[in-house]
Amino acid sequence: MLRASMTVWHDQLLRHLPLKLSGYALSLMVLSACSSQPSEAADEVFHEAYRVSSSGNAALLDQYQYAMQDSVLHYYPEYWKLNSNLVLQPAASIVAFAKRYPNSAMAEKLAADYVEEKVKAGAFAEAVSVLPYVSNPDSAEACAVAQVRAGTGDVLVLAEFKDVWLSTNEQPESCMGLARMMMNSPLMSAQDKEQRLYQLLRAGKTGLAFAMATNMGLSLSFAQMNQIQANPLNYLWTAPKATAQDHAYLILALGRLADNDLNNAIAMVDKLAQGTPENVQKYLYRTVAYIGGTTVLKNNFNMTLPQLFDKSYGYPFSPEEAEIYARQTIRFGQWEGLIRAIDAMSVTQKQEDRWQYWQARAIEQRSDAQSKKQAQSIYQILAQSDDYHGLLAKTRLNEGYAIFPKNYEPTTEDFIRLSQDIHFKRAFTLRAINAPVPYINREWNWAVRQAVLKKDDAVILAAAKRATDMQWYDRAIYAADKTVEKHNYTLRYPTPYKNDVVRHSQSANIHPAWAYGLMRQESRFNVNARSGVGAGGLMQVMPTTAQLVAKQLGEPYNSNALTSMNTNIRYGTYYLGMIQSQLSGHPVLATAGYNAGPNRAKRWQPDSQGLAADQYTEAIPILETRDYVKHVLTNAVHYGVVLEQKPQSIGRFMYVVPQQF
Repeated sequence: MLRASMTVWHDQLLRHLPLKLSGYALSLMVLSACSSQPSEAADEVFHEAYRVSSSGNAALLDQYQYAMQDSVLHYYPEYWKLNSNLVLQPAASIVAFAKRYPNSAMAEKLAADYVEEKVKAGAFAEAVSVLPYVSNPDSAEACAVAQVRAGTGDVLVLAEFKDVWLSTNEQPESCMGLARMMMNSPLMSAQDKEQRLYQLLRAGKTGLAFAMATNMGLSLSFAQMNQIQANPLNYLWTAPKATAQDHAYLILALGRLADNDLNNAIAMVDKLAQGTPENVQKYLYRTVAYIGGTTVLKNNFNMTLPQLFDKSYGYPFSPEEAEIYARQTIRFGQWEGLIRAIDAMSVTQKQEDRWQYWQARAIEQRSDAQSKKQAQSIYQILAQSDDYHGLLAKTRLNEGYAIFPKNYEPTTEDFIRLSQDIHFKRAFTLRAINAPVPYINREWNWAVRQAVLKKDDAVILAAAKRATDMQWYDRAIYAADKTVEKHNYTLRYPTPYKNDVVRHSQSANIHPAWAYGLMRQESRFNVNARSGVGAGGLMQVMPTTAQLVAKQLGEPYNSNALTSMNTNIRYGTYYLGMIQSQLSGHPVLATAGYNAGPNRAKRWQPDSQGLAADQYTEAIPILETRDYVKHVLTNAVHYGVVLEQKPQSIGRFMYVVPQQF
């Protein structure tokens, strides 16, 4: 039956194959099909279908879909066909696909991409029927969905996107479009519009500021704004302050000066604020404080900035501004200012563990017993978690981190249910045929998400166990991290290459738990991991770093060295130990230095007295490095439990950071 059916398929496919695919490639497909189980043969056809997926040959993709009918991957040719010229597809076709393959990864992606394409085309009404099938949007997709809803009558949705309205950071085009819609919405008050205008002026985004001002009935001159951009200091010497236009130009000029010469802007802001309305005064101080807080890499930390933020208090804060305010106060231990900064945050921000922790850190500095009791209560809640802020809260309560709870071991029944889960089947099948990684990871992550929604920890851990047995550590960790009630910390914190990691860590005078913590963050134990800047292997060692280490070790450098598991670990641990010795022997500094460079980590050290490690970490001006340090040291605590089988404390790594010498 198999040979007969494959012969029919061969004949049908051959009629549609271009000449370049009808020779050797087709022979391999047929030989594979005739020597394999039906589903395995159909799985392998995925590669051929993928290779022609961008050709637009719908008839050929139909044949591939027929050939893959016994595969769990059989929806891919149809997906690729619909994805070709997606904006021209009728919504009914996208909905039909989503209904044929309900709650599937590629149906959700197709629907989300379709909505984005229709938004770009301004065809909001055509996307409405697809919205119910976009269930896991990223920020760009969420903005596109909101545009469709607002553009078809649901204007109240705009109230959910104040963070988009007030952001001056780079945003996806769909979010920029949403902000333009919000500009004409009656939901945006005069205060909302003024706040956005001032933020755009502060950031030097004159085009957007001009449009906003026009919407407000405020006449600004492009020629004047260009002159101010070219020489803000010259304008500020004689800047008028009488009208709303004058105030707008004043904010633009001070923002450009602060960006170019922060110290001069700090020196001038008091005088510039004199004689202006209270709201303008406050925003002038906000302008210098915010720009100073976001240019630490260029200007280093400046203890005047929290004071300027304090002077701006009372004018509404955007989420971005409130976070910069908070981090500046944390850096300088301005605890009352930190309380004000957190008070200025949105409700969502305030509820984050991060700001709950810092709220407790600030109020416990007060001398009254009630404040200290309140701080202890917050710590006790946070300490129920074993994440970064939970571990920090434990140290504030003088508690160690106890041994992990007993691991849940997946049962035979769990593995049977795993084998019946279509989402995990797709992910494992794609992995087995070495499909492109984005497809593999999308199916895996989707499968985990569906299991999380079902509260099925057991099947998640079964999947993680199977992946671990395959040495597919990165997806195993991703899955094991998501469980809520049943946990398996052996799967969450695996210890591959243990003998090499322990041996090389000890040689480098660093703790193996720290090395494992860094490795888990860098590569998730993917030996072949490569970064966009050239770092490679388990510890993501840069080629220039490898050359330096090889020279230090007195051995010739081989460009292929980083692909060796053993060499990568040896070089990575050596380098970590080397920069630790250069950075006051401090693991927090060395961890930051491993990610951002040791010179930056040193520059961020305090100038005079020591600084608590949690304050140093939260004030790191690069988001990637800030989160990196938190994740690595949290991992290190967990690996300490794994390796030593005794309670651990994050205080082992996070103690006072000394001043620069």
